[in-house]
Amino acid sequence: MRITVVEGDITSQDVDAVVNAANRGMRGGSGVDGAIHAAGAPEVLEDCRRRFPHGLATGDAGWTTAGRMAARWVIHVVGPNRHAGETDRSLLTSCYRRALEVADELGARSVAFPLVSAGVYGWSREESVDAALEVFRSADTADTGVDEARFVAFGRSAHELVRSRVESPGGPG
Repeated sequence: MRITVVEGDITSQDVDAVVNAANRGMRGGSGVDGAIHAAGAPEVLEDCRRRFPHGLATGDAGWTTAGRMAARWVIHVVGPNRHAGETDRSLLTSCYRRALEVADELGARSVAFPLVSAGVYGWSREESVDAALEVFRSADTADTGVDEARFVAFGRSAHELVRSRVESPGGPG
């Protein structure tokens, strides 16, 4: 699997699937979640209501249509909220692992990822990138059908941080 890094808006990525850093209720929110629901239009929310009437557990993932975005699917992951006491790193790595598993179920070859739980959920960008790289570079994901895992960093400083960690020879994973 090739790991790439781009600076930009995850909602405009021309990939098979975009990953949404969702909340447990799966009804939209702020940050990446709000942007994806806005760009996908009502179709994303309607599909969330239909597929996930009770939401999802922290660390889990599921998919919906991408609505009006260029991608075909949205893979929703519920990241851990450090501020709410969810400090178990395995919940964060589970988001990336489950996203790849769902991508495989869908047959998605290219997947755009945000920095899950970085931001309002209190995990640092470094922790989020390192958790993703641990999963992307592990032997467990050697059999994935995903050809490209694309980090989409919003803003220059985030892009530089992600790029430097991905390119670091001694980095995680």
